[in-house]
Amino acid sequence: MTTPCSSGSKERFHWQSHNVKQSGVDDMVLLPQITEDAIVNNLRKRFMDDYIFISWTMDGTYIGSVLISINPFKQMPYFTNHEIDLYQGAAQYENPPHIYAVTDNMYRNMLIDCENQCVIISGESGAGKTVAAKYIMGYISKVSGGGEKVQHVKDIILQSNPLLEAFGNAKTVRNNNSSRFGKYFEIQFSRGGEPDGGKISNFLLEKSRVVMQNENERNFHIYYQLLEGSSQEQRQNLGLMTPDYYYYLNQSDTYKVEGTDDRNDFNETLNAMQVIGIPPSVQQLVLQLVAGILHLGNISFCEDGNYARVESVDLLAFPAYLLGISSERLQEKLTSRKMDSRWGGRSESIDVTLNVEQAAYTRDALAKGLYARLFDFLVEAINSAMQKPQEEYNIGVLDIYGFEIFQKNGFEQFCINFVNEKLQQIFIELTLKAEQEEYVQEGIRWTPIAYFNNKVVCDLIENRLSPPGIMSVLDDVCATMHATGGGADQTLLQKLQAAVGTHEHFNSWSAGFVIHHYAGKVSYDVSGFCERNRDVLFSDLIELMHTSEQAFLRMLFPEKLDVDKKGRPSTAGSKIKKQANDLVATLKKCTPHYIRCIKPNETKRPRDWEESRVKHQVEYLGLRENIRVRRAGFAYRRQFSKFLQRYAILTPETWPRWHGDEREGVQHLLQAVNMEPDQYQMGSTKVFVKNPESLFLLEEMRERKFDGFARTIQKAWRRHIAVRKYEEMREEASNILLNKKERRRNSINRNFVGDYLGLEERPELRQFLAKRERVDFADSVTKYDRRFKVRQGQVLSNGT
Repeated sequence: MTTPCSSGSKERFHWQSHNVKQSGVDDMVLLPQITEDAIVNNLRKRFMDDYIFISWTMDGTYIGSVLISINPFKQMPYFTNHEIDLYQGAAQYENPPHIYAVTDNMYRNMLIDCENQCVIISGESGAGKTVAAKYIMGYISKVSGGGEKVQHVKDIILQSNPLLEAFGNAKTVRNNNSSRFGKYFEIQFSRGGEPDGGKISNFLLEKSRVVMQNENERNFHIYYQLLEGSSQEQRQNLGLMTPDYYYYLNQSDTYKVEGTDDRNDFNETLNAMQVIGIPPSVQQLVLQLVAGILHLGNISFCEDGNYARVESVDLLAFPAYLLGISSERLQEKLTSRKMDSRWGGRSESIDVTLNVEQAAYTRDALAKGLYARLFDFLVEAINSAMQKPQEEYNIGVLDIYGFEIFQKNGFEQFCINFVNEKLQQIFIELTLKAEQEEYVQEGIRWTPIAYFNNKVVCDLIENRLSPPGIMSVLDDVCATMHATGGGADQTLLQKLQAAVGTHEHFNSWSAGFVIHHYAGKVSYDVSGFCERNRDVLFSDLIELMHTSEQAFLRMLFPEKLDVDKKGRPSTAGSKIKKQANDLVATLKKCTPHYIRCIKPNETKRPRDWEESRVKHQVEYLGLRENIRVRRAGFAYRRQFSKFLQRYAILTPETWPRWHGDEREGVQHLLQAVNMEPDQYQMGSTKVFVKNPESLFLLEEMRERKFDGFARTIQKAWRRHIAVRKYEEMREEASNILLNKKERRRNSINRNFVGDYLGLEERPELRQFLAKRERVDFADSVTKYDRRFKVRQGQVLSNGT
């Protein structure tokens, strides 16, 4: 999905005239037929007319809104401030589906229900997930209030994107800006809805990309940004050359990306570090470390009597200088390693000289370790800048690279696809399994709808008990391996065949195995599986970095080396499994919303529609089953207490509170608003509303009630202000005349009595009083006629 741009009047009218020109249906529940072909046809119609968003109505306890987003591969006109104003505070049915509608729904539900929200953005690589996350953060930043501190947090939230993209994104064969790490961004809010904190959880950084890329791919963006955007002074100090000079960049022979300006992006990265609060001196050290990794990769080895020797000693000087270590120690740690030897019950440490393959592995391990720790430092810097003492409410945004199927799939693709499998399981659990089970538990009339539950695939990968899952078998093999190479990988394949060879979603072949994922069959080549799963950064390398002259680098390696440390070291697979399960537990504590991104083609061109590709995505995303459940089920469900709390204002009997059984209160309320009996069902603990239109009617009635009360309050307030203003004006007028009257000077500021005759005590005037509604003024007067004769009398006045 590309970034938005300002559009011409034609494009603007095209979007705003949504109700004039209908292109398919924007709510999948309204499709006449619920089949894969009908769904794909509807998506195609809307995509060709530049309507990239489609939704299906969903609102309830278990799941929030669901949006389908198709990557248009071009700039779209409807991401401006006008659309932000259009969707802010609007009901979902008022406007066409939009990512802003989902975001506004999350934000308002968080404030209304006092519950944390999250949005799970899923889809293939290149389907538009990262851009969708940017729009969500941008919308929240625009519609939420706040002062100087809140604005600072907003700036950090927005500026974290270019920084993490520079260090965590790369060009792949399927996406020019692919996120090569997982990110769960929690935007924390005050009770008033102001973003006043945040937290990023990162996982699954593709460290192997630092040292190796496939054909037509690039390393992480920051390398090319540094080489293209650095000043002449920086180039000289860091020894920077052209990209093709560096081994870590020239393997794929790809240096430029169409539509990407590395020089401009470098300036954005530096600005982001400035906004986040990273001092200029530390910024320089960050860039110095990036350059040091590039120079480290150019150290090559040759064979010298079955042992490795640095081919060109001169190439050691610059990486050693940039890392603040001696070139001699760097050479020593790259070509030899301390190993523990146990013999005769005694343990001693010996130095073992490495061969060429082992030395290259050690060099790459150091480069990957340096980069991974630098990335963790940047994430922690962002978190520190947004940290708040206590959490109140939050909205989580999950952006993780999507399901991947390449010609050759290795350990990284295995981990990526496992996490996506877990996310798909959440979606199935909440939209299909849990919803149907809830109908049964609540005693709602319901005909079950069949679906594929991918929990069986998740268990195949992560199961710890008998039969053990693939990850458990992999860890067992890694725990007993003593050297890198194909021997351990072949042992892994044999043990997998013995443990899960008969599983219906598993097959093996000569060089690897096949898993039947929810998104299709993927063949994994086991070559390098054990080596990458071990993910070992040898103690020699940690010790080497402890000798650095730079405190910044020593801070990245805080470990205290303990030679007597026992126990099995953690592996990359076990870390990923723990992170995935922790993420699932976090997501289940929130009300989840979904953005299902669809990639319409592999050419990355606008208006190019590959029918078979889209149909495959519709099938494995389970859209047909989800729409069928939604269409047959209930658009809304709420516990009786929460339903009463929200809609009690609609009847005088339930407002301000209902005294009695909550179920009877809900029943009374629905009957009072004349909702049709077939539009709702009463469960044992919840009320279920069938159609969204019925819910919209309740919301409209609620809004009208609040509007009426608001008018009453405004009227009373205006009256109060007017009376107070009148009294102030009268006081001011009295003060103007004070001590300036010639007669009766003391009458100013004297309370007006009105009745100076004592009418209540004079019976002779009662008959006269009966003819008048009221008497405002009564007093004795002396009257002079034309002849200046004096006549006594009384004046009575009723103000007319």
